[in-house]
Amino acid sequence: MADSKAYQSLTQTFQRLHRFNHLASIAHWDSETMMPAKGHAARADALAEISVYTHQLITSPELKRWLDEAEQDDLNEAQRANLREMRREWSKENLLPAELVQAKSLAAAHCEHAWRSQRPANDWQGFLPNLKEVVRLAREEASHLAAAQGGSRYDALLGQYEPGMGSGDIARLFDDVKSWLPDLISRAMDKQSRETVLQPQGPFPIETQRLLGLDAMRLLGFDFDGGRLDISAHPFCGGVPEDVRITTRYNEQEFVSSLMGVVHETGHARYEQGLPRDLLSQPVGRARSMGIHESQSLSFEMQLGGSRAFAGLLSPLVRRHFGELPAFEADNLVKLFTRVKPDFIRVDADELTYPAHVILRFEIERALIDGEIEAEDIPSLWDEKMMAYLGVDTRGNYRNGCMQDSHWAISLLGYFPCYSLGAMYAAQYFAAMRRQNPQLDAQIAAGALSPVFSWLGDKIWSQGSRWQTDELVTRATGETLNPAYYRAHLEARYLG
Repeated sequence: MADSKAYQSLTQTFQRLHRFNHLASIAHWDSETMMPAKGHAARADALAEISVYTHQLITSPELKRWLDEAEQDDLNEAQRANLREMRREWSKENLLPAELVQAKSLAAAHCEHAWRSQRPANDWQGFLPNLKEVVRLAREEASHLAAAQGGSRYDALLGQYEPGMGSGDIARLFDDVKSWLPDLISRAMDKQSRETVLQPQGPFPIETQRLLGLDAMRLLGFDFDGGRLDISAHPFCGGVPEDVRITTRYNEQEFVSSLMGVVHETGHARYEQGLPRDLLSQPVGRARSMGIHESQSLSFEMQLGGSRAFAGLLSPLVRRHFGELPAFEADNLVKLFTRVKPDFIRVDADELTYPAHVILRFEIERALIDGEIEAEDIPSLWDEKMMAYLGVDTRGNYRNGCMQDSHWAISLLGYFPCYSLGAMYAAQYFAAMRRQNPQLDAQIAAGALSPVFSWLGDKIWSQGSRWQTDELVTRATGETLNPAYYRAHLEARYLG
């Protein structure tokens, strides 16, 4: 079937957008890893300029005409899906004034750059003015979107990361988790208190940790001809599918957080590297949602990474780099990887307390965007919820409290729920894998990870955004998101 002239014009425009976004992504990565401090202002201006230019491209009058004409054409299923995703992007961008797009980009760049030094200094008062400007612009953006789409301002921002999911849906899922999670944490900690765990003694040199991380990435099938590992203040996966950049951070006193951070980001990277190569320049070829993206990183970090079978594969790598010590045996490693201890830092949190970190952020940012609280109220709410959910006192500790993440600084407001959605999806994937392949865990223990990668590649990676989220998950697992699998997974791992 020949593409229509209108559809061809659309694909050419979105290919141009993809290429500009490619450059912007690499520039963002460089600004967080390699760029000298004095390059910040010029880089922020350049990225804002690109954001305005791409906004102008996607809001050009011709695009609306091409979209309408292509709707009347005899397109195949993949083209229809691409057209659906094109219209979704076009609709969002056409609701936003160009000057708002530019102002938001600049405000986020300035806030994040200042956050890098303000966080170590515990400087909430210095951080607050920049954050208030980010929040003001996020509310303005959300107002434009909500006015056209319906729902709350927070729903509008959430929908950019998790299309089809509303804040009411998230709240119901999280309220259910809150009803059983505290008891599960208590019972798991009681069970673990009777176990013997050997704590590895540092220091663990950064270069050795880096080499261990690279070995873990090889084990997990990362394509080093299409990506690399670097250091940043906050771990992330960036770049583009053709050139994936992942980062971690190191602490010479312990190696587990860096290692598992690399495992986590490699899950993101494998998703990007596994997207349909012939469609990468088109919206249909992109990752479906951030919840689905987080489901890939958590499939690697939690479903695989926290398992006894995978610990058996990591143990030889750890011993090769740090020595033949009992603490590095597989049985002890899995205890280290699954140790439950309520603490300050989300990215270092164990699998069981992690949802509480996400829930409190969701509740705060939802109230913030919907105007129920102001940025000045964040620390007291943070302190209250950390104590209520995890029994952790964060009063006055902004560095390890409400300033610990870069997300709000860079205006990723509405993103946090995706982490726990991802954990739920990941548990559902592995339940489906085990139904289809009862020998899965034995295969993993024997070093055969290809059944996991093949399943994810076939069911998730290669599909891109061909299907809307519910249909994607149903096609993969036989049903839409069912959080019962997540609870069952946690109970089996921590109480079994």
